[in-house]
Amino acid sequence: MNGWRVFFAVPCLSRSSPCKINLVLNILGRRADGFHELETLLLPVPLCDKLTFDRHPSGIHLTCSHPDLPVDESNLVHRAARGFLDLAGIREGIAIHLDKQIPLAAGLGGGSGNAAHTLLGLNEVFGHPLSGSQLDTLAAGLGSDVNFFLQTSPAIAAGRGEKITPIPEFQVLKHCFLFLFHPGFGISTAWAYQQLARYPEALHGKPGRAAAAANALSSGDLAAVGSVLYNSLEAPALEKYPVLPLYQNHLRENGSFASRMSGSGSTTFALFGDESTARNAAASFRSRFGDAGWAQVVPLCRDTC
Repeated sequence: MNGWRVFFAVPCLSRSSPCKINLVLNILGRRADGFHELETLLLPVPLCDKLTFDRHPSGIHLTCSHPDLPVDESNLVHRAARGFLDLAGIREGIAIHLDKQIPLAAGLGGGSGNAAHTLLGLNEVFGHPLSGSQLDTLAAGLGSDVNFFLQTSPAIAAGRGEKITPIPEFQVLKHCFLFLFHPGFGISTAWAYQQLARYPEALHGKPGRAAAAANALSSGDLAAVGSVLYNSLEAPALEKYPVLPLYQNHLRENGSFASRMSGSGSTTFALFGDESTARNAAASFRSRFGDAGWAQVVPLCRDTC
């Protein structure tokens, strides 16, 4: 082809955009740039939003099924699209529709996943003009969790969350089920980090917790998993919202081998060794805490949404 690169563009495309839980979120201190140094063990969860991309003559045209989610430049999907088109030198536009199923402000990384899959989707729509390293750079500029969603494996993330080390799937979780509960209120990530100054042990966590949890899971020792999962941001969140530890305790008492808050919350997750125990615990949970809120029981062995 005499040095010319040929890209085959796709006129219309749909992508599933999954969420995640933080099995470990360990804050190691505040950095000079104002961010926090952290280590986190991330597990992809097969619950998804859906993104649909259609080429457009010009501009970025974002629509969303959720009425409370803005569709202007403040939306991560819009920002991801703008960054992609600018870096790729594409003058054509794009129409994007976001079908939102993952709750907002939940600690599940829904918005970060949407941004990552916007980058991946646009790269496919326009014939892969950007390399993986260029997508990584764009993702790092959008948010701390975005880089994780450019790949599909569990991972340990470091730095402010943008340094991703994929790790093999945990075979011990192959037949496990996950219960997720979002109570209907969110917790501001900025607020949670600001409050850490009141909790020195949470602000300056012991390094190595993410690797320890990964090792416990890799060894197949489910009994040890509950003791090594950790979330620094529980310190302020569980104090302000005392119902959150009640959720965790109830789920542990009903068969969960591990229950924590994901990210900055407010979603509580619980891991169960089998489907029957998970669904019985979910029914017991609803019986005690009522029908309000968003709840899901998910098989962790499912690869796609």
